[in-house]
Amino acid sequence: MNWEQLLSLKRHGDTYKRIRNEQDETRLGFEVDYDRIIFSSSFRSLQDKTQVIPLSKTDFVHTRLTHSLEVSVVGRSLGRIVGKKILEKHPHLNQVHGYKFNDFGAIVAAASLAHDIGNPPFGHSGEKAIGEYFKTGNGIQYKEALSEKEYQDIVDFEGNANGFKLLTESREGVDGGLRLSYATLGAFMKYPKESLPKKPTNHIADKKFGFFQSEKNTFLDIAQELGLNQTRKGKDISFSRHPLTYLVEAADDICYTIIDFEDGINLGLISEDYALEYLINLVKDRINTKKYSALVYKEDRLSYLRALAVNTLISDVIDVFVKNENAILNGSFDISLLDQSQYKAQIDDIISLSVKKVYRAPEVLEKEIAGYKIISDLLDVYSTALVRKKEGMASNYDRLMINTLPLFYQRTELPLYNILLNTCCYVASMSDSAAILLYKKINGLEI
Repeated sequence: MNWEQLLSLKRHGDTYKRIRNEQDETRLGFEVDYDRIIFSSSFRSLQDKTQVIPLSKTDFVHTRLTHSLEVSVVGRSLGRIVGKKILEKHPHLNQVHGYKFNDFGAIVAAASLAHDIGNPPFGHSGEKAIGEYFKTGNGIQYKEALSEKEYQDIVDFEGNANGFKLLTESREGVDGGLRLSYATLGAFMKYPKESLPKKPTNHIADKKFGFFQSEKNTFLDIAQELGLNQTRKGKDISFSRHPLTYLVEAADDICYTIIDFEDGINLGLISEDYALEYLINLVKDRINTKKYSALVYKEDRLSYLRALAVNTLISDVIDVFVKNENAILNGSFDISLLDQSQYKAQIDDIISLSVKKVYRAPEVLEKEIAGYKIISDLLDVYSTALVRKKEGMASNYDRLMINTLPLFYQRTELPLYNILLNTCCYVASMSDSAAILLYKKINGLEI
C-alpha cells in the first residue's frame, strides 16, 4: 500500500480526481468529514447511548457521545504526530502532492469520531441482543430464507458494519450517505472483511467484520480506490487494514482503558486507593510527585493521573506505529498497537480490574438484562409486522406498528434480508431512552 492512494480525497459520485494541492486550506476535505459526522442525526443519538454503565443517571459517567469526542481528540493528536513523522520519511508527499501533517490528524479524528456511530443502545449487550433474537429467539424462523452470509450478518450483528452502512448508505435524494472522503472511510474500517468466514486467522483485522452484504459493492469500491491489499479472493473477500485504522483503534483503546476505569472510580465501584495505585504504576516514570502531592481533592488527583496516562500511551503508540510502518503498510502487522506497548502489563491490570469491578458489577448486569428484553421485543414486533405486510397478511396491529417507523424503514418491497437488516438497523439507531419509551408504549405501560 502507498500513502498517496491511502490519503485519497475522493467521495462517492466524484467524476474527477481531487488533488491535494488544489484544496481550499480554509476548509479542507478531511475536515469537512468531521463536520458532516458531527451534524448527523446518527451522531446526535450517541448522547443517550450507553458506554459502560447502561441507563446511568449520573452526570459524570460517559455516554457514547462523550466517549467518541474524547477518542477523536486523542486520535487527532496521534494522527498529527504520526503524520509529521511520515512526511519526514516520505517528503514527496508534501513536496509533490501537498499533504500536510494536519491531514493525517483530520482523517484519524473524523474516523475516531464516527467509530461508535453504528452501536445499538445498551452498550455491547445491544449487539448481542440483536443477534440472539435471530439465533435463539423468534427470528430463527427466517434462517432458511436467507443466504449463509446474510444470516450471519444479523445473528452476529456488528456495530462496525452498521456504522459503515450509516456513513455510506444511499437514500432517495441522498446518494452515498454522508459522502465522506474515502481516506476517512478506510480509516474507519477496523475489520475489512465479510461476516464469513468468522475469525479465519488470528490477525487483528479478522477479529470481527466491517460491512454487511448490502454494502459489499460500496466497500469494494473504497478498498480498490485506496489500494488496500486484498487478502482473500473469490467468494470470501477481505483486505488489509488502512494503516491509519491502527491509530483510530489505539485512540479508542486508550480512552476506554483509562476513562472506563475512571468512571468505575467515580461510581465507587473501584476504591480510590486501589485505583490510583494502578494508574501510578502506568505513569510512575513521568509523574511529578511534588505536583501530585499538592493535590488535595480526589477529583484533581484522578484528573492529573488520567491526563498523564493518556499522554504516556499516546507517545508509546506513536513509537510502535513508526517502528512498524513497513509491516503496517504491507499488511503483516497483525496485532493492535497497544498489544505491542511497553506498558501492556499495566494496561492488562487496569482492564482486568475494570472487568471485575465495573463491567460485571450487579447493576451493570441487571441493566444489560433489561436491554436484552427491550431489544428482543422491539425486533419481534417490527420484523413480524413488516414480513406479514410483505406476504399480504398484515393485521391492523401490524399496520399500526409499521406506521410508527420512519418512512425509510417501512418499505416491504425489498428482499427479506434487507427488510430484516433494516429493522435491526432501526432498533440499533435508537437511543437508550427512546428504546425504553417505545417498549413501554408497545406493552401498554405508557400512553
